[in-house]
Amino acid sequence: MKIAIIGTGYVGLVSGVCYSELGNNVYCVDKDLNKIEMLRNGGVPIYEPGLQPLLIHNADQGRLKFTTDTVEAVAEADLIIIAVGTPPLPNGEANMQYIEAAAKEIAQAMNGYKVICVKSTVPVGTNERVRTIIATHYKGQFDVASLPEFLREGTAVKDTLHPDRIIIGAESEHAAKLLKELHSPLTDEIVVTDIRSAEMIKYASNAFLATKISFINEIANICEKVGADVIEVAKGMGLDRRIGASFLRAGIGYGGSCFPKDTKALIQIAGNVEYDFKLLKAVVEVNRHQRYGVLDKLFQALDNVYGKTIGIWGLAFKPETDDVREAPALEIIDRLIELGAKVKVYDPIAMESFRRMYDNPAITWCETAMDVAQGSEALCLLTEWSEFVTADLAQVEAALARPVLIDGRNVFSLDQIGNTGLSYYPVGRPVFHNKSQYSHLPV
Repeated sequence: MKIAIIGTGYVGLVSGVCYSELGNNVYCVDKDLNKIEMLRNGGVPIYEPGLQPLLIHNADQGRLKFTTDTVEAVAEADLIIIAVGTPPLPNGEANMQYIEAAAKEIAQAMNGYKVICVKSTVPVGTNERVRTIIATHYKGQFDVASLPEFLREGTAVKDTLHPDRIIIGAESEHAAKLLKELHSPLTDEIVVTDIRSAEMIKYASNAFLATKISFINEIANICEKVGADVIEVAKGMGLDRRIGASFLRAGIGYGGSCFPKDTKALIQIAGNVEYDFKLLKAVVEVNRHQRYGVLDKLFQALDNVYGKTIGIWGLAFKPETDDVREAPALEIIDRLIELGAKVKVYDPIAMESFRRMYDNPAITWCETAMDVAQGSEALCLLTEWSEFVTADLAQVEAALARPVLIDGRNVFSLDQIGNTGLSYYPVGRPVFHNKSQYSHLPV
């Protein structure tokens, strides 16, 4: 197929590369000339495992092209996919200006029948708005369809090439057939539904996963107070097929570009039709407070943080990405500095992304994980990069000024901690100071 993708962010770029890998001819369009030049030269503006080799291969084969010229890309395409950003407005609603601008540009470039899909996460009714904009500027035949994405940063290539399901919202049999043909090499789980339901499926999916995360974090907070172990609790819960084990890992809450934005947007969507989404409001509030559990544990261990050096392992909202949008580290570090702490930080990938978003002279930017530990009076693990998970804890203990480890992601087993003299503060599990305290517990 001949495909034009408008927008080269996470969704647009990964989709374009993967569609070309399937043998399609793909134009990726972006207004940022510097980004387009980088892509033409084989570079990628995001950190995403496996993406760059596929990009270079398909560009070399002539199947993947990058341009700032929307007219050229649309004129060549049979299928046009809108994948521009929908950042949140101050009230939580999705900002639709980029969607509307893309729709207008597409309409002005149309030279015959096309299928236009919206892959961006958008409120219910957006595809109808896109149809209206295009029909205002183009009088020929076309179809509009919804094609929501479900990729995860850090595993975006895998998620695109091996999806759990493909959701297609279409009113036209021809559009549905075209999109089924495009995705049939990827999976047999292709659901064709009406456009509004497809738009809602994306928001409902992310809201449910966010709810599951906040629920297990609330259980973790109770576990800390009653002496239970949330890891054992989650294991027992997850074996129930009605519940499942995924997204039952307690920690410091979700972040990134999807869950925070989409939950707030769905609350606003509900409010616009006079429905008070009380459950989802609670999910957002729980998540906001969960990250501050790290501070509570620091006060428990140190009495106060004023004048003390606190080490931070991990700045990205999750491993295998450089994305720091809505990352818990942002608020945790900001609050530590407000309280007078000295902060040392290290992340193997996201250092520059974090510095661009939050560059504070009170932060010491370290070159290695052990540089962070050296001389710190507590070490806080906020992102579960493998570099941290496999660290030599004996070396960490020796480097620290005080042997305090706050594990915001529960990555270490009790057996590992038991071989050290570390005071260990996990999430939803008892605090451990020496091996004799927990030798009777499961590891």
